[in-house]
Amino acid sequence: MNNGDIAFMLIASAMVMLMTPGLALFYGGMVRSKNILATIMQSFICLGIVSIIWVAFGYSLAFGPDFGGFGFIGNLDWVGLNGVSLAAGPYSDTIPHLLFCAFQLMFAIITPALITGAIAERMKFSAFLFFTTLWCILVYLPVCHWVWGGGWLGSKGALDFAGGTVIHINSGAAALVAALMLGKRKGWGKESFHPHNLPMTILGTGILWFGWFGFNAGSALSAGPIATLAFFTTQVATGAAALSWVTAETILQGKPTTLGAASGAVAGLVAITPAAGFVSPVSAIIIGLVAGTLCYLAVVAKSKLGYDDALDVVGVHGIGGLWGALATGLFASTAINPGGADGLFFGNPSLLFIQAEGAFATIAYSVVVTFVILKGIDLTIGLRVSAEDEQQGLDLSQHSEIGYTY
Repeated sequence: MNNGDIAFMLIASAMVMLMTPGLALFYGGMVRSKNILATIMQSFICLGIVSIIWVAFGYSLAFGPDFGGFGFIGNLDWVGLNGVSLAAGPYSDTIPHLLFCAFQLMFAIITPALITGAIAERMKFSAFLFFTTLWCILVYLPVCHWVWGGGWLGSKGALDFAGGTVIHINSGAAALVAALMLGKRKGWGKESFHPHNLPMTILGTGILWFGWFGFNAGSALSAGPIATLAFFTTQVATGAAALSWVTAETILQGKPTTLGAASGAVAGLVAITPAAGFVSPVSAIIIGLVAGTLCYLAVVAKSKLGYDDALDVVGVHGIGGLWGALATGLFASTAINPGGADGLFFGNPSLLFIQAEGAFATIAYSVVVTFVILKGIDLTIGLRVSAEDEQQGLDLSQHSEIGYTY
């Protein structure tokens, strides 16, 4: 045990937990005022739902010994956290097993919360509760095991330092399915859907950026050189992406916007996540510059493709995560991190193919299972609020409260 590592991971875990309320503010500022509390609630309630699942059986299925040797899911040896003690565990020699479990819980919480941006302003809260529960169990836990829990992707050598595939590609694919199945918001394309409180969104972005240092640096699992690398690459990639987004925005639309800067920063955070501990700072800047422009173009394409991803989850998290996973296959270097692998630009093209295989397998699995979950919910309790409830706003219709009294 190392007390320095324990302190570091406790702080990192708390920082990742703070990201979910930060995401709630980020999303909450971008919806219309009549839906702010409903939007915040969707992120916030994940802190409760996923925590219970994780203790009951989620951690065991994600990180427990492999079931059947297929590399698909963990077994139930650690149900109720049986055997998950204050002694060192199988994933780190220097921190308690329970602390590793706590750190990974915070990742599991924010992943379904990310999807809420695609279904904002129109999904029943009861349907969301069922969806989050089922999606966490049937989609997040298996994919997490594939990559980090000893599953088939990790065994093939796929690299995902802090969740580009497990979290962002996974949630981005689910968000696309959810947006398509729910359909467009009432009046979409005809009425104004401008964000009602951009200062709130900027505050949420700042909290996310701060928390992301725990997200990425903490994934080193120790307060050492690789955590330092991940911390620094996170900063420079994010700054580069914010700049490239507003540059592209200025070229195409004539003026930079604060929403563009915030969205670009999140795109950079997403893209550097899988690569943070495997690439150099210069490579991180390149990854960020590409991410900002690429994700901006993906968001612009949304209106042309005609689907209503309310808060651009697909364009930012789906496309940003996909680029980050592939970029890891390009820029990873064992000269930077001997525990990683060399990418295409360092003489190993096979890593790029492994990264692509992992990304597209995750997309396919997430799309199919998300569709089945949503279809089942729609056929039973229904997915979408009534037209009257949507017009009134989800704050009142779903929660009998309002965000503002003026």
